[in-house]
Amino acid sequence: MSFKNYQVPYPINEQFKKKAAYFSMEFAIHQPLKIYSGGLGFLAGSHLRSAFELNQNMIGVGILWKYGYYDQARNQDQTLQVTFMEKMYSFLEDTGIKYQILIHDHPVWVKAFYLAPNTFCSAPLFLLSTDLPENDYVSQTITHRLYDANVATKVAQFILLGVGGAKLIDEINFDPEVYHLNEAHGFSSAFYLLNKFKSLDEVRKRLVFTTHTPEEAGNEKHDIYLCHKMGYFCGLSLDEVRKLTGNHDDQFNHSLAALRFARKANGVSQLHGHVSREMWGKHEGICPIIHITNAQNWRYWADKQLYRFAEASDDAGFDDRKMYLKKRAFEIVADQTGKVFDPNVLTIVWARRFAGYKRADFLSWDIERFEKLLSNMKYPVQLIFAGKPYPVDYPAISQFNNLVHLSKKYENVAVLIGYELSLSKRMKQASDVWLNNPRVPREASGTSGMTAAMNGAVNFSTDDGWIPEFINHGNNGFVVPKADYDKMSTQEQDDYDLDELYKILESQIVPMYYEDRNTWREITQNGMKDVRFQFDSNRMAEEYYEKMYKI
Repeated sequence: MSFKNYQVPYPINEQFKKKAAYFSMEFAIHQPLKIYSGGLGFLAGSHLRSAFELNQNMIGVGILWKYGYYDQARNQDQTLQVTFMEKMYSFLEDTGIKYQILIHDHPVWVKAFYLAPNTFCSAPLFLLSTDLPENDYVSQTITHRLYDANVATKVAQFILLGVGGAKLIDEINFDPEVYHLNEAHGFSSAFYLLNKFKSLDEVRKRLVFTTHTPEEAGNEKHDIYLCHKMGYFCGLSLDEVRKLTGNHDDQFNHSLAALRFARKANGVSQLHGHVSREMWGKHEGICPIIHITNAQNWRYWADKQLYRFAEASDDAGFDDRKMYLKKRAFEIVADQTGKVFDPNVLTIVWARRFAGYKRADFLSWDIERFEKLLSNMKYPVQLIFAGKPYPVDYPAISQFNNLVHLSKKYENVAVLIGYELSLSKRMKQASDVWLNNPRVPREASGTSGMTAAMNGAVNFSTDDGWIPEFINHGNNGFVVPKADYDKMSTQEQDDYDLDELYKILESQIVPMYYEDRNTWREITQNGMKDVRFQFDSNRMAEEYYEKMYKI
């Protein structure tokens, strides 16, 4: 097909006819396309799937990572091994589009690949690569690893997504009315658009920004002189950049600049919207920040048979299906760890990206209660952990490795590797209790619990991210009651959360699972209903058009 004067190749719903280009560093569309690391990608993938379902006039713009994020393997002693393997994608179409952008005063060739909507039922996705024979080796490495640890490479990746993405849109003559930045990685596109439209007002008309980070320190900052030297600002002088962005530090804050250039921004849950307004409110000249709560694509994630049994009030069918899903997922546990789990036993799963504030190994911080929980013969419990630490986040890697060593002492504790879309879905099906215990308010949204509920798992969480909008304790899930965390030290917060977590587990969740299966089933099904009603990404994709794209 020809990509000149590109049009989205399916009939567009009149309600969503405004053209939008959605920039994201990662997209988790389907297991075979490994260009994502975690929640941001899962979210972007669900967004494109819903854009396709709703016939929205949207394209995605991302990067084709040659080695993906990384492949999670094991050392001889089962601890984490990071491996990088070249990925092959015969289902991507070579658009034949090739152009140059300037990085570090050096022309870099960019090639665009295309994921057609019908391949995996997503809105069209364009993926950029610099891994071309025309480029020198350093330029080729820009698209080798997602979130490369080398600072200059990372800035080059930001330039590629932003400037390269905006230039691609000109190459295909798509002419979007909205440029939507999912996180600030693609913010350099604003400087490209400034050169194109010669007016900040014209850029602002077209730019919207989604922020995912609930604390200022977590937002990407880079040396402004390095950014300038590398061509991030598209030829503007540093004085002009400082004047336009209001950034007078030596560190260039991508998110803060995006909040000053965008027409509108959004946090990704009600709580995160509030936290973001408070956090950024002290800075001058930022755009309004609303909230649109993240969601996941029901059609892709949900186990439809569980829903059918629940809707038909067929309790035996529902229980039997959940038992089958657990059994099938436990084959993976047995294959990876040599441990044979029992589908009749209450199974608690903690699985997501490993990061310090998420407290992966939280339950083991009180080893006495941990032992007691795992050795209870009357109410047995099984525990599964999975997730990918960032390959140079050594505290997170050591947390993962400590769990591996800990699991060797127990037949009913397993740590799995390879946490991508397929394993994620299986872990949600394996789970009776989906455990989520970040430090409040560090989780902007978190979406893993949504897809867990879509597969018959009960959410048990600290009251952070999307959870305050969802959990009604004892009705559709379980939640640790919020304390006055502002007045607590980190240690006090951890102690309080852990004690409450164990209290609810020991006195409510574990006994109920074994003694009152009817109530347990009801809570599970309430969660399934509520998550489908409020947290299907079709709702989210509609809200972006209604609340963000309309002027």
